[in-house]
Amino acid sequence: MHSVTRHVVFHLSLLSAAGAGATGIAVQVQDATGKVLPDTVVYVEPEGGAPAAKSPPAAQIEQKGLKFMPLVTVVQVGSTINFPNNDKVRHHIYSFSPAHKFDQKLYSGQAASPQVFDKAGTVVLGCNIHDKMIAYVKVVDTPYFAKTDGSGAARIELPAAGKYVVKAWHYNTLGGATPEQTLTVKAGSELTTAIFKLPMKPVVVDDASL
Repeated sequence: MHSVTRHVVFHLSLLSAAGAGATGIAVQVQDATGKVLPDTVVYVEPEGGAPAAKSPPAAQIEQKGLKFMPLVTVVQVGSTINFPNNDKVRHHIYSFSPAHKFDQKLYSGQAASPQVFDKAGTVVLGCNIHDKMIAYVKVVDTPYFAKTDGSGAARIELPAAGKYVVKAWHYNTLGGATPEQTLTVKAGSELTTAIFKLPMKPVVVDDASL
């Protein structure tokens, strides 16, 4: 067995074992070469039906060290996101994305108004003052979602057995692809597993960092 494949199978087995007795999905995400992909958004929708309604919790994207933290955030439709500025300089954040256009003028501290993300889609954030600052918000129409960790793995618990569609999204996917798989999830068993391999854009090297 190829070493990468062994690593993936081992990692999924750990996630599945950890969820023994639960109902849900364990996901591993890689690029086309088998390299693990952290910061991939994974979300699950019941096949042929609307997800159960939940009150979405608020999220936070801070500005620190002239960066947005975290780089990738996933929220449910209707969620509020706060944007505290923890830098010693002011920021002017904005988005031109159709899913949520907004413009927060120069501010510091907690002065930025919270934003409500009420439409599913991808929102790219920038700063008018610091061009290299960028972040991504994936707004999904389901309460069942997660983001892969440093090993490219994620776990999503579900309320009941049944057929579900699981999708994987990464901000650097070639052509913006969001592949999906339909899985049959059993109740009270080990977590159902899924492996995604995403085609990625070439990594652009910043000349200034050389």
